[in-house]
Amino acid sequence: MTFIIIGIFIVLLLIGIPISMVLGMITVIYFVLVGDSSLLESTPMRLYSGLENFGLLAIPLFMLTGEIMNEGGITSRLVRFSRVLLGHIRGGLAYVTVVSNMFLASILGSANAQAAMMSKVMVPEMEKEGYTREFSSALTLASSIVAPIIPPSMIFIIYGTLSGTSIGGLFMAGIIPGILYGLAFIALISFLGYKMNFPKSERASFQEIRKNTWNVLPAMLVPFIIIIGILSGIFTATESAAVACLFAFIVGSFFYREFNWRKFPKILISTVINTATVTFLITMANIFGWMIAFEQIPQILVDVMLGISENPFVFLLLVNIALIVIGMFLDGIAALIILIPVLMPLVTAFEIDPIHFGLIVCINLTIGLLTPPVGTGLFIVSSIAEVKIEKLMRATMPFLAVAIVILFVITYWSDAVLFIPKTFGL
Repeated sequence: MTFIIIGIFIVLLLIGIPISMVLGMITVIYFVLVGDSSLLESTPMRLYSGLENFGLLAIPLFMLTGEIMNEGGITSRLVRFSRVLLGHIRGGLAYVTVVSNMFLASILGSANAQAAMMSKVMVPEMEKEGYTREFSSALTLASSIVAPIIPPSMIFIIYGTLSGTSIGGLFMAGIIPGILYGLAFIALISFLGYKMNFPKSERASFQEIRKNTWNVLPAMLVPFIIIIGILSGIFTATESAAVACLFAFIVGSFFYREFNWRKFPKILISTVINTATVTFLITMANIFGWMIAFEQIPQILVDVMLGISENPFVFLLLVNIALIVIGMFLDGIAALIILIPVLMPLVTAFEIDPIHFGLIVCINLTIGLLTPPVGTGLFIVSSIAEVKIEKLMRATMPFLAVAIVILFVITYWSDAVLFIPKTFGL
């Protein structure tokens, strides 16, 4: 029966049916083939229970926060501040792109949204200063993968919900890996800068630095409120989303006075549509996970893996290789939702910390944004920056290599991931 289900699953994916529909269809087909009517009768309740989780409330709230910050002028001020500080260094705009992405990661939490936004802002600016369009686009795309790593992160929320892992712990665990990625990309830019003779801008005056620093302070408070609030225990990760949303609204409306109330209905509609897409996928994944548990697929995999090796280092190596390949063909969130019910019993069997494993899985699937044939980030940036996909892929290769190296550092240096969560008891 398992092989029949896998075969139908692959066929449905290949003919282009959306992954959420595939998960639901394959589950219903399985229950029909089993011939147990009680399973079909229980399906509606399982669908409902898939959304009965307080942590999922953070998804629409963080999405709404990102939309409000864009409309309220907060995002543009963060980019401008980075440029004033770093623009005068050789390759300054390249550094600005990385640092701006790190700032925005603490607001948006979505690599695709960040790649789209930064492509519109930074690629034309870098091209004006003499960078090639291919390099500018590749750097913008690669830098956007820090968005789901530095908190808040939608992919962490989904992983935490599906695996029962602390979302606050995952948020805090992402800080050091996110910084490591930023520093690694900066080191690569520094190496390429002298090799390719990158340009540099004029140094900003002291008055300009002071003005932009003062101007950006309210915007910088939003991510600090999220992090400090969770670490201090004042509010949970989910509650932090509501606080961030309210504070972003106050900053955009009253400090910067750029928030346009006429666009508010459009923002709400966009948030609702994006939230519905994700939550429907989670709902379908819940009954899919129920089906594979009924078929005892996780237990079969545990037995197979323990038969290959009982060493957790070998298991993590195999997981990394498998996820890099899977990320080439499946969207990150879709892959996460399919794989977590299968992988978590293995995590328990190998006694791996679920927070550490969550970072490994989420970073792996985020790297998939850079890889063909389904790397959505590639297509988004290629379309916006008007770069041929094959040229963008070639320019992205050095960044992809660095991203994979850092992934393996994080995989086998668990203290880098768990230091902050353990320190604060998360």
